[in-house]
Amino acid sequence: MTTESARDADFVQSLARGLAVIRAFDAEHPELSLSEVARRTEMPAAAARRFLRTLEALGYVRSDGRAFALTPRVLELGFSYLSALSLPEVMQPHLEALSREVGESVSAAVLAGTEIVYVARVPTRRIMTVGITIGTRFPAYATSMGRVLLAALPEGQAADTLAESDIEALTERTLTDIAELRRELSGVRERGWAIVDGELETGLRSAAVPVRGRDGVVVAAVNVSTSASRDSVDRLREHHLPLLLASARAIEADLRLL
Repeated sequence: MTTESARDADFVQSLARGLAVIRAFDAEHPELSLSEVARRTEMPAAAARRFLRTLEALGYVRSDGRAFALTPRVLELGFSYLSALSLPEVMQPHLEALSREVGESVSAAVLAGTEIVYVARVPTRRIMTVGITIGTRFPAYATSMGRVLLAALPEGQAADTLAESDIEALTERTLTDIAELRRELSGVRERGWAIVDGELETGLRSAAVPVRGRDGVVVAAVNVSTSASRDSVDRLREHHLPLLLASARAIEADLRLL
């Protein structure tokens, strides 16, 4: 038996048609009559009725006697997939979409002591002398993602983490004064985002925002990195940052399904 014929023999047409009925509903067509379902799925009305009534009996479809609509129970069909995903896997498609939109490198990191650790990344071009890969660590105090993550800590814990950090001037712009850094974290806490300009490496600019889990606790930070030769701080704040915030909200929406 050929691979093609084996695949055909294993194909369950009734399952495929049932799924087609579910996919007939969308944002533009939240309610459909029997004839509309039959037309959108290209199946006889009698068959469409059987599938709709079966889905209704299982709790995936409701009906007022004239129109049919999906119920929230259809979300269960995706929960098993989403619950098996790790945080980086949930974030990755959103980071890829954001990177395409802004044309710059996009990353995600978590806090590990006094450092950030990269857990996801979409590079577009190399903008640092040091290559960044998954697992790369940088001091939190000198990075946009690090400041977002530090600002998410209770104030006392953030202060202790700064005190434990090996703070040094990585560039002539690096903030090294503990009091100034604490004031900066306070500002980040109020704004909900951080921009760092040339403090980790000369000519490197980045904006970062937090990502919150289902319980509202910050679980990661995402950022957009660019070069001072391509983007001004104003463009980073006015163009890239709103898109970054929207991406973070989209990630959070997915995390709420886990």
